[in-house]
Amino acid sequence: MTSLLDGARNLVSRSSDVGARVTGLETAVTHARGRLDDELVDAAEEVVERASSRLRLAADHTVIAIAGATGSGKSSTFNALTGLELSAVGVRRPTTSWTTACVWGSHGATELLEWLGIPARHQITRDSMLDTGREDKRLDGTVLLDLPDHDSTEVSHHLEVDRLVKLADLLVWVLDPQKYADAAVHDRYLKPLAGHADVMMVVLNHIDTVPEDRRDAMVADVRRLLDEDGLGKVPVLALSARHGIGIDALKDEMAKRASTKKATRTRLEADIRESAEAMAAVSGSGKPSNATKDRAAELEEAFADAAGVPLVVDAVASSTRLRARRATGWPVTAWLARLRPDPLKRLHLDLGREGRALTRTSRTSVPAATKVQRARVDAAVRAVADDVGSLLTRPWQDAVRRASVSHLDDISDRLDQTLAGTDLGVARLPWWAGLVRVLQWTLILAALGGAAWLGSLAVMGYLRVPQPSPPSVLGIPVPTLMLIGGVGLGILLALFCRVLVSFTARARARSVDRRLRTGIRGVVTHMVMKPIDDELDAYNKVRHGLNDALR
Repeated sequence: MTSLLDGARNLVSRSSDVGARVTGLETAVTHARGRLDDELVDAAEEVVERASSRLRLAADHTVIAIAGATGSGKSSTFNALTGLELSAVGVRRPTTSWTTACVWGSHGATELLEWLGIPARHQITRDSMLDTGREDKRLDGTVLLDLPDHDSTEVSHHLEVDRLVKLADLLVWVLDPQKYADAAVHDRYLKPLAGHADVMMVVLNHIDTVPEDRRDAMVADVRRLLDEDGLGKVPVLALSARHGIGIDALKDEMAKRASTKKATRTRLEADIRESAEAMAAVSGSGKPSNATKDRAAELEEAFADAAGVPLVVDAVASSTRLRARRATGWPVTAWLARLRPDPLKRLHLDLGREGRALTRTSRTSVPAATKVQRARVDAAVRAVADDVGSLLTRPWQDAVRRASVSHLDDISDRLDQTLAGTDLGVARLPWWAGLVRVLQWTLILAALGGAAWLGSLAVMGYLRVPQPSPPSVLGIPVPTLMLIGGVGLGILLALFCRVLVSFTARARARSVDRRLRTGIRGVVTHMVMKPIDDELDAYNKVRHGLNDALR
């Protein structure tokens, strides 16, 4: 389709913006696919392809189709316009399934006739050897088509008429006094083509069979019916193909339309406008809303809860306290902490040296989201989608909803990977832990030294070995001070460190909570908000494309 458009734009005159209109409709079709009704989009795509193909062809010829019911005198009108007996006159036609074409000016018409699907055996070139040089040149540059009867019982006739009515640049509908009000032509063709009034003409044939005093009233009645069909701009001509009445006026009108070389552009613009208006009526023009902060926060909170973030945060706080107490507690009792299991290991959030999970692909043991948590996620996602699409039409609201939940089945794995891949920072001990450890062991060694000193004094006293008195501080022997001070200060230091550990655990828990929620926010963005944004982007492109098509 793109190559067709590129070629078409080179052939469109500078004063015409048909190429831009086609491009706009093409953009709308591309981004409406799968979002708006397929039948509507298919019809618009057909218009794009048809317009692109028509613009690619030489613009020297205007295609004029003559259509009518059986007995309307359509073929007689065709013969009168061409000045040749090209179409058989009567109820039955010798080539019932094909259209007859008469071409004025053969240069550049071959591809156009091929595009119209007219077989060579049904083509007549008016400036061929049949001409004598004295022919009427008013229709130079036209391709005149005599279509099958639109009310024929042959299905192939209906299909041929429907096909060529879409391709013709100018449509001439031939009515007769007996059936000009027939619903078959008004409901099937005229009324649906109300947007194509600028490329249509209506002829009331067999006017010679109507008494002169009733002719004006009959033409006025035809005018009234056309007005009711929304075709107030369509001219109505009265003629008699058999007697040549009104043929010159019809030929003049056709020649005027063809000479300006605007019929093709006008027809394409009408097709594009009609298709774009049909899409715009369904697509709408409302401006999408943004999700409110409360909705976004609720969505992130629901995801975090489903991922088990509160559980992991609590585990990080407990693990921090456990690890720090092992490092800073009173060495005599600190070994007991090693008997307690690390809560992060129970969750399979086993940490490496840098505090990051050892593998991003392995699953953790964080409990799967409960039904209540999943329901909360679903409700939060749908609430965001409903907020965003509140001002859009139903098809786009449905598209936004579908996009918002399109990845929900994969959320559990993605959330688990987010937990496993987040740096929890627990493996790194507080900076003061090393200093406390040195102090604790210094106090333990002092207590052991004091105990050993007191023990040696006791043994020497038992053996009645003379010995000097140990030094004292404030009347307290130094060995006793070393023993009591080492044990007492070690316990006090451990208690003080418990307070520091508690502050550190809470601080790390808050930090991990922020990092985890940042990761959860990324999941929400990737799996919910981005699909929604993609739909809104498609909606805006459809809206702008339709605006270009309708400008």
